[in-house]
Amino acid sequence: MPARRKPQETPADTPDHVDGILAQWARERPDLDASPMGVIGRLGRLNRHTGRAIEAALAETGLSPWEFDVLATLRRAGPPYALSPGALIGSLMITSGTMTNRLDHLERAALVQRRPNPDDRRGLLVELTDAGRERVDHALELHVANEHRLLEGLSAAERTQLATLLRRWLRQFEPPPGGGGKDNDEP
Repeated sequence: MPARRKPQETPADTPDHVDGILAQWARERPDLDASPMGVIGRLGRLNRHTGRAIEAALAETGLSPWEFDVLATLRRAGPPYALSPGALIGSLMITSGTMTNRLDHLERAALVQRRPNPDDRRGLLVELTDAGRERVDHALELHVANEHRLLEGLSAAERTQLATLLRRWLRQFEPPPGGGGKDNDEP
């Protein structure tokens, strides 16, 4: 894994790269409120930084992020660690063609197997193999430790506050699980 920078103890209002961009827009287009660029720009930059760190940590297990996502979705489903392809598609937000390719790849690697769905004669279930379960359990331990490192610059209270705000914002795009009304902001 590439060397990590130790978080610096700097005040929260210390300017960053995005502040420079916002200052340029304020100078060039003072008629526009470009403040949303601050939030969206920082999220985009953080996504790139965290994505690279996650990919590097998972590479130690020989898994790509998409392989980990499929295996982890099956693992957290609980015994027998099996879901329909449709349930996987819904959870992972990918197309059926992409899912088929991913399952073909994981099946060739002996990490999943397809089997008939006993509740639907026309359907299939995708199930973790023992090797898939071992691999994802190991990867999960590394992944969670890596995510703790990625968030170490924030206090527990700041993490909770950030999660609450992001949850609220995400609801603009995705309804709460179960499709019911708004549920409360507490986990």
